Amino acid sequence: MGNWSRITPLVAIALLASLILLTLLTGWVAVGAGLLAAALALGAWSVAWQPTRLRRPNQPDSRDATGRAGIEALARAIDARDGRMPDHATRMQVHAAGLARAAGLPPTDIEGIRLAALVRDVGKLAVPVQILSRSEPLSTEELAAIKTHPVVGAELVRSLDDAFPLAAVVRSHHERWDGRGYPDGLHGTDIPLGARIVGLVECYEALTTARPYHDALDTDSARTVLRKEAGHAFDPDLVARFLEVLPGLTGELASAGESDRAHAAAALDDARPLDPYAQIAEAHRELHRLYDVARSMGTSLGLADTMTQVCRVLQPLVPFSCCALFLKDDGDTLRCRFATGTGAAVIKSLSLREGQGLAGWVAQHRRPLLNGSPDADAQAAGLTTDETLELASALVYPVEFGDRLIGALALYHEQRGFYTVEHQRLLGRVVEQLSAVVTNSLLFDEAQEASLTDALTSLPNTRSLFLHLTRELARAQRLRASFALVLLDLDDFKQINDRYGHHAGDRTLCDVACILRAAIRPYDICARYAGDEFILILSECSEEEAERKRDELQHTVFERGFEPYPGTRRPISISAGVAMFPADGESYESLLAAADRRMYQDKARRKQAASGPSR
Repeated sequence: MGNWSRITPLVAIALLASLILLTLLTGWVAVGAGLLAAALALGAWSVAWQPTRLRRPNQPDSRDATGRAGIEALARAIDARDGRMPDHATRMQVHAAGLARAAGLPPTDIEGIRLAALVRDVGKLAVPVQILSRSEPLSTEELAAIKTHPVVGAELVRSLDDAFPLAAVVRSHHERWDGRGYPDGLHGTDIPLGARIVGLVECYEALTTARPYHDALDTDSARTVLRKEAGHAFDPDLVARFLEVLPGLTGELASAGESDRAHAAAALDDARPLDPYAQIAEAHRELHRLYDVARSMGTSLGLADTMTQVCRVLQPLVPFSCCALFLKDDGDTLRCRFATGTGAAVIKSLSLREGQGLAGWVAQHRRPLLNGSPDADAQAAGLTTDETLELASALVYPVEFGDRLIGALALYHEQRGFYTVEHQRLLGRVVEQLSAVVTNSLLFDEAQEASLTDALTSLPNTRSLFLHLTRELARAQRLRASFALVLLDLDDFKQINDRYGHHAGDRTLCDVACILRAAIRPYDICARYAGDEFILILSECSEEEAERKRDELQHTVFERGFEPYPGTRRPISISAGVAMFPADGESYESLLAAADRRMYQDKARRKQAASGPSR
């Protein structure tokens, strides 16, 4: 098979290396991308090789042309895999050939540089896909993997060297004029002229095209970057020539674009299949987005944060107007625990029994539901609101962990009948990863809640109190507002434990906690401080209001009393001290000290009053 047969083993080796790296580094998503790359390369090879294999004996030998066509097809497939549009290759070739003409090169070299501009990155077959698509800074190991592609590419195209040193250009197109490039650290004119041309044109293309790691620059900004890099990264003479001919090349590209559109229109008229490179690019985008979804699931611990990250990367894959997660409680009820988007406030209020509404039906049958009516959920929950009418279709998928049903993930859209079987398939891939993450997030939320809650009274504990007080101090200082800290202590609580038992003491603490919690506003906080002590933080509160609240709570606790035995109540009193911010202090310690001092003064007065006038 001529030249192409000599490079086929190298293609196979590169593909195998790529698959091995993908398997070791990233798992199933990247392996899928690697398999896609393998299919692309083999498909491109078979297409290019087929005409030669079927050549009749009396036909002229076209093996060289077949080899070139094969490597070009492979290069275009790699561009598509990396998410580059077909006009990327056109721009690279027009710019490279135009700069070669401006440099006074002969036609043979110009055509060689045109080909080099297309196949320069064929060695990226040996680089894991997720590294090429990453938007974050690369590690040292990942950068080393990237830097292998010129060497691999040179070996893949070496057999095509004939009248033009194609392999040398591919190998050296990332070298720099100042010698700081790779892979060989060549300097100045030691870098092949063709490589200097291709490297310069590639940089301009990268600057003016959106990439995962940066936005596209406008033409003037890109020209400024090239001028700054002249004599550093690039041959200064070539930079000057390129900037001089660039306006004319823009017109040439416009003509090429018109030609491409004419070919596309003819393809539609002839009812030909879709552009295979566009299909390759779409398949790669799907794999990349699935990889992003899987990666985002490990960046947060709590349920709300996890779902926010998942929704961010899920939107481009399966579009939605609203996304909601329903979770099953200990019974047969599904409650919406997360919702974002159009109508999220209404959706988040939904509580559905198994078999009712869309999520309930999916939970009962453990099967996805395609293009259901969102109104079914609202009606099943007994809601009658116009907000849900903004959503016209829904895709709902069961979320299972092993054999256990966790809940259902629902995507809603404003367009009726929006979702397709393909959307359902993609959402299923996401849910496969989501179930374990949701389970872990729920465990994390429960642990975090336990770490901030008193186990006996269910009030916020001391740790939670400190967090809230830190925020309240910062808010009050910023707004120059006041707030009250009220310290309360049950009188003679030890006697209750000693006389009636600790179970009676625990009931007393829970009863007092309920009284205090019911008496404060939603944005105030009541916490169990230590043993039989409680602390209230009353926001935007004057001293007079705080004193009235203290008297009210003391009266209510005394009236309620405690229950040493079922059906029997005894009176109990509580002492309290009030400290005001900023009058009594501007820190937690100073406020607590002032409240503690006044609480013991109040306790002494109450004891003195209870014992009667002194003799």
